Amino acid sequence: MKLQQLLSYTRKAVDDYQMIQDGDRIAIGISGGKDSLTLLYALSNLRRFYPKKYELEAITVSMGYEEMDFSAVAALCKELNVNFTMVDTQIAEILFEHRKESNPCSLCAKMRKGAFNSKAKELGCNKKAYAHHYDDVIETMIMSLIYEGRFHCFAPVTYLDRSDITLIRPLIYVEEEEIKKFQNRYSLPVVKNPCPVDGYTKREYAKQLIKQLQSESPGLRERLFHAIQTGNIKGWNKQP
Repeated sequence: MKLQQLLSYTRKAVDDYQMIQDGDRIAIGISGGKDSLTLLYALSNLRRFYPKKYELEAITVSMGYEEMDFSAVAALCKELNVNFTMVDTQIAEILFEHRKESNPCSLCAKMRKGAFNSKAKELGCNKKAYAHHYDDVIETMIMSLIYEGRFHCFAPVTYLDRSDITLIRPLIYVEEEEIKKFQNRYSLPVVKNPCPVDGYTKREYAKQLIKQLQSESPGLRERLFHAIQTGNIKGWNKQP
């Protein structure tokens, strides 16, 4: 996938759900993975010609793993003219050494979001952007069906009243396979996640299940995404 195609997908999502308004200051969550770095590329380049003017802040919440080096990510942010901020935490130590969590994902996400939101507000941001893509949308819906017994998915735009910040997801039309191609084409400085439970989650189970069903019923992924867009899930009605 070339940058031009990425920008086309991103702009369509931003326009369909009115994600960005004039004067927005948007914090991008940079985990170091391919998705968040692709989002960084998308929003920093869209900023050059999008009719509504906005500012960006790139924020990484460090889990406390010494082996994670974000120097190349910081260099990319400088190249793209986006301010980069590292928030140092000891989340990994708390989860695995002190609490010895066997299923840490939920608590980890809550702690990371808290640290991220605090820094975003400190930097004057009124919005934050997460890099959830097309496949994340489908997988989340499947997980909701299997584990919660309801037809549900996160919304493209969500106002978080507790933190007084609006969450946007500009990559919802971009498939994961396209992101992988983008990563290779533009040599994104991906930082490997050393988390011991990475890849062993309910999401990974949903991903593999969808892959199997897609092989048996071609076009399944597109039908699932269409069902989400037209199934009266809160926040998924396109804005006029």
